Amino acid sequence: MLKLTARQQQVFELVQRAIERSGFPPTRAEIAAELGFSSANAAEEHLRALARKGVIELAPGASRGIRIVQPDAANDAAPAASLTRALFLPLIGQVAAGNPILAQEHVLRQYGCDPAMFSNKPDYLLTVRGLSMRDAGILDGDLLAVQRRREANDGQIVVARLGDEVTVKRFKRTATGVELIAENPDFSNILVDRERTDFELEGIAVGLIRPTQL
Repeated sequence: MLKLTARQQQVFELVQRAIERSGFPPTRAEIAAELGFSSANAAEEHLRALARKGVIELAPGASRGIRIVQPDAANDAAPAASLTRALFLPLIGQVAAGNPILAQEHVLRQYGCDPAMFSNKPDYLLTVRGLSMRDAGILDGDLLAVQRRREANDGQIVVARLGDEVTVKRFKRTATGVELIAENPDFSNILVDRERTDFELEGIAVGLIRPTQL
């Protein structure tokens, strides 16, 4: 791996922190805002330089399509080649009340995706409904890549089940339970008491696809 400049190291560490904190890589605009760049194009140039040096991979057309290349993979042709193979994921549409998300009747179709688009390997794609996560860059009709988990860290974007509803929100533990935070001021956060029995985590978000990217 080639030596990084000080600025490239800053960008690389920012990407690492974002993935560790929320499960998502940052957008170019978020990188520019965090590091004081004049535009998202400046962030793009640094990301391309990091990709040329073999420490990240970029998925064309994906706003959060940044994947950190593990050291072994960067120096081993076989693992690197495996990243280019399509990953087939079930696309989940409307989830019926009381049924598991991955129940066959919820699967609309299978999609072949580039694994480099995701921070970690997802188990399925979930069709996003509504704009409650707009300010996190998640829009109505987007396909959220989800890794099945029963636990989450504060700040991660999660898929949660509340009674008959499945929702996408940012996760935060509180003194009395959990807060599911909307990323749009037009929507209220959801407070979940730890005694509530109809709450369940379905997974964490590890990537995002706009339908035009498929």
